[in-house]
Amino acid sequence: MNIAPFTVEIPQAAIEDLNRRIDMTRWPERETVDDWSQGVPLAALQDFVAYWRHEYDWYACQQKLNDWGMFETEIDGVIIRFLHVRSPHAGARPLLLTHGWPGSILEFRRCIAPLTQPEEHGGAARDAFHLVIPCLPGYGLSGKPTVKGWSVQKIAQSWGELMRRLGYDRWLAQGGDWGSAVTTALGALKVEGCAGIHLNMPIARPLPEDMAAPGPDEMKALERLQHYQEWDSGYSKQQSTRPQTVGYGLVDSPVGLAGWIYEKMWAWTDNAGRAEDALSRDDILDNLMLYWLTAAGASSARLYWESFGSFSPVQIDIPVAVSAFPKEIIPAPRKWFERTCSKLVYWGEQEKGGHFAAWEQPEAFVKELRAAFSLMP
Repeated sequence: MNIAPFTVEIPQAAIEDLNRRIDMTRWPERETVDDWSQGVPLAALQDFVAYWRHEYDWYACQQKLNDWGMFETEIDGVIIRFLHVRSPHAGARPLLLTHGWPGSILEFRRCIAPLTQPEEHGGAARDAFHLVIPCLPGYGLSGKPTVKGWSVQKIAQSWGELMRRLGYDRWLAQGGDWGSAVTTALGALKVEGCAGIHLNMPIARPLPEDMAAPGPDEMKALERLQHYQEWDSGYSKQQSTRPQTVGYGLVDSPVGLAGWIYEKMWAWTDNAGRAEDALSRDDILDNLMLYWLTAAGASSARLYWESFGSFSPVQIDIPVAVSAFPKEIIPAPRKWFERTCSKLVYWGEQEKGGHFAAWEQPEAFVKELRAAFSLMP
């Protein structure tokens, strides 16, 4: 039950091994189309990887993680590593932030200072939060489960234990992607201490009557769902059925891993044609390195095998807030979502942003959290 400081220390030998593997890449021929319809174009990935190999500096990211302050604790046999950044305001409220795939704790990097020191970023002392940002089990710097059973429900219960160990008896929670599933489970299970949740990817499904006469926002959601099922869900089918098989390539080949993740940075962000329109190249690579350096290709994919069915509506009876970003993978109209929430206290519609809300639009994301959590006791 001990909580100890953790220092990120990646040896130079690991970087040299990465560079050697990149240099040994056997590239395929280029695609037979002039767009992304067959996946990441060869020229785009080669340019991205060339920057990774020759210009990117991992140690700047490592220093930032250590400056924020990382800690570790063991829960049910798995080491959970997390950022714990306390606000200087004694009255700050504890806030648990959960990332998803193919993201990491770095999704929240530009929200940490505004949330912990709000008066320096357009807010007031009442907007201050103490932040707890854990790496999901099998992701990033956390340990990897060696037995099955680490579902989103188990992770939610483990997060409750983590917050208890940190001395927080009443706290708030936020999440998108898998973070949304875990945060939804916190609300549905009424995990002790969780006083309210905020989601930037609400989970909802249409009823037959919605399908029969959909409104404009429902039509948009149905079209996005169809696109996802037909053109964008191959990764999830593979990871939810054969995570071990796909893991061999993701753990062994840095270029294979880069292509697997870089495509989603393009497909799921609100961009003008390039992933780098929404996220900086260094940001994308910092995140990618948390998968490469920890060999997390199989262990992160395994969460899909455990819990992909968890992306289905459940009843939530604690305060819930939602921020809807326009380029979400599958938007959920308020009409669908509020059927399962007895205490929906806030619904914010944003003008810009995609699946990685905190990462793409940190200022808007922070404003949404301030507005949403101000309505919760």
